[in-house]
Amino acid sequence: MRAASCPATRSIRGLPVRDIPPPGVGLISPPPHHDIYSIEDLAQLIHDLKNANPEARIHVKLVAEVGVGTVAAGVSKAHADVVLISGYDGGTGAAPLTSLKHAGAPWELGLAETQQTLLLNNLRDRIVVQTDGQLKTGRDVVVAALLGAEEYGFATAPLVVSGCVMMRVCHLDTCPVGVATQNPKLREKYTGKAEYVVTFFEYIAEEVRELLAELGFRSIQEAIGHAEVLDTRAAVDHWKASGMDLSPLFVVPELPEGTSRHNTTEQDHGLEKALDNTLIQLCEGALLDGSPVKLELPVRNVNRTVGTMLGSFVTRRFGAEGLPANTIDITFTGTAGQSFGAFVPPGVTLRLLGDANDYVGKGLSGGRIVLRPDPVAPFEAERNIIAGNTILYGATRGEAFIRGIVGERFGVRNSGALAVVEGVGDHGCEYMTGGTVVVVLGPTGRNFAAGMSGGSAYVLNLDPRLVNREMVDLEAVSAEDADRLRNIIGRYEAETGSPVAAELLANWERRRAAFTKIMPRDYRRVLEATRQAEAAGRDVGEAIMEAARG
Repeated sequence: MRAASCPATRSIRGLPVRDIPPPGVGLISPPPHHDIYSIEDLAQLIHDLKNANPEARIHVKLVAEVGVGTVAAGVSKAHADVVLISGYDGGTGAAPLTSLKHAGAPWELGLAETQQTLLLNNLRDRIVVQTDGQLKTGRDVVVAALLGAEEYGFATAPLVVSGCVMMRVCHLDTCPVGVATQNPKLREKYTGKAEYVVTFFEYIAEEVRELLAELGFRSIQEAIGHAEVLDTRAAVDHWKASGMDLSPLFVVPELPEGTSRHNTTEQDHGLEKALDNTLIQLCEGALLDGSPVKLELPVRNVNRTVGTMLGSFVTRRFGAEGLPANTIDITFTGTAGQSFGAFVPPGVTLRLLGDANDYVGKGLSGGRIVLRPDPVAPFEAERNIIAGNTILYGATRGEAFIRGIVGERFGVRNSGALAVVEGVGDHGCEYMTGGTVVVVLGPTGRNFAAGMSGGSAYVLNLDPRLVNREMVDLEAVSAEDADRLRNIIGRYEAETGSPVAAELLANWERRRAAFTKIMPRDYRRVLEATRQAEAAGRDVGEAIMEAARG
């Protein structure tokens, strides 16, 4: 997949940073979800997202396969608002062929199992069930409703109505009908209109009404979960189905009277217990008129997703640009729970004297996070773990200064945050895409920079054997880079009091040669195309796309 717009230059505290992701740079799409390795991780992500927008419905998409009902039960217990059962058919034209041909099962099978499992575990009333995967007709909608779904996803069919001819070259920027392309000449060929899609869905709705009337239901809601009315004789009697027993698909569990076959209640996300409720009250002045606020508070590991709900108030009040730097400046002391500072926007600075669990700064969106040991701690921070795994996962803007070593997958899918840390575990900077700087002042684990297609990383005393070089090159640090590094490390030392940073600055002329720059090849090519186009007075976007096509 290719990013669409031309690169614009912005700055973070005077440091030029490319907007993210830059056009013409390849992305691994979709990237693996390295913040989810268990149902507990999923529950934490759902909680994070609900803190970021309490009014949003949180959806979890599952592939229809054997056992999907058990997973859906876990999703319901993790407090998702909607579970989507997606069939094996369909998928974008950019999806890998192996996924299109060999992954998943029909949505009917997954949906039937999900409905039965949720009913048997008394979970059906608390979650909305949605399904998709090549739904094309009103009949498909009614079948899905009878099997237990209350929401229905259409994608390929409306796309074809809009003009798609299923060439399956979406990732090549050569779509002949101008649907999936950034090439202006090809986009001129697009003939679709919104009215075509409206008409298509009017026909779908009319067919649904006719079938519901034929079955004796007054509404789609009445039909949900009544699999017993499905007539399966034509399929069972067909010679191709000889010997097959389809009855397990259509079993409706015996339920106590009054048990709902569809969603009737809302999930309890426990937001009223969040520490952020206190922060919002204490920061009322900043939230009303941008008045500076400074606070000092204790924090415990039961306080999850600290700062996120506060940040959502800032964003709703002041927009994506947030507030001026450090308008809200909060210092916490103690051990932070999961997702400290997730999605924090500009204007919010969170300082932590202590240590933290996983996901610090997940989705950081312009705020600042400073993490250092408590001043009374007897250990050397540069030799000890101070925060967990998956730090800065999916960050887009902002800064994170961390004095100490962190766990695995630091900066995965980072696309714009500036970060300094004193050591990382395995898989650092994985799938990184943005024009940012990650400075590692200590040891790194194996597989560093795997799938890294954008941005740049600077590592002290790097062992080249630990770097995954499939998409990146190792370079010496230029004079311009060295000046930038010195600026960043100076600010890091001022914020954290790091002796590692102090030693580097005291011996900078000698020590700067110990840094190695890790640079993605695609990203360098785009930057060079931009430089040449600007020098020649050419259109930058056109030059980048030419370079991207080789």
